[in-house]
Amino acid sequence: MTDFDLLGLAQEARRRAYAPYSGFKVGAALVDTRGKVFTGCNVENASYGLTICAERVAVTKAISEGSQQFSRLLITGGEEIITPCGACRQVLAEFAPHLVVICASDSGMMIQYDLEELLPQGFSLRQRED
Repeated sequence: MTDFDLLGLAQEARRRAYAPYSGFKVGAALVDTRGKVFTGCNVENASYGLTICAERVAVTKAISEGSQQFSRLLITGGEEIITPCGACRQVLAEFAPHLVVICASDSGMMIQYDLEELLPQGFSLRQRED
């Protein structure tokens, strides 16, 4: 599956986002190591702290369907390129510390990062055991 295929899936998910408070809709497409794609969109809540980002929706959907190893993630928030928030970066690192993160605009501009670039020195199980 190409990055442009993932962009189409993330855009489709973004259209389903529930963002009545911010008006900022985000879509994500997460690929597991077997090539299966899980999409997600952000879901806001009147109690802002209960809002869940598109990336975490995709991760929880994947986990609930039995997948725990991921290779790529593409996110889009519209015409501007966005990166995952800190909470999403940490959740992604739990399952895929070497994840390729593709940040894309709706027009197809893309910037690729390694998750380790976006979350240097992230918290891990190794640190809990020290």
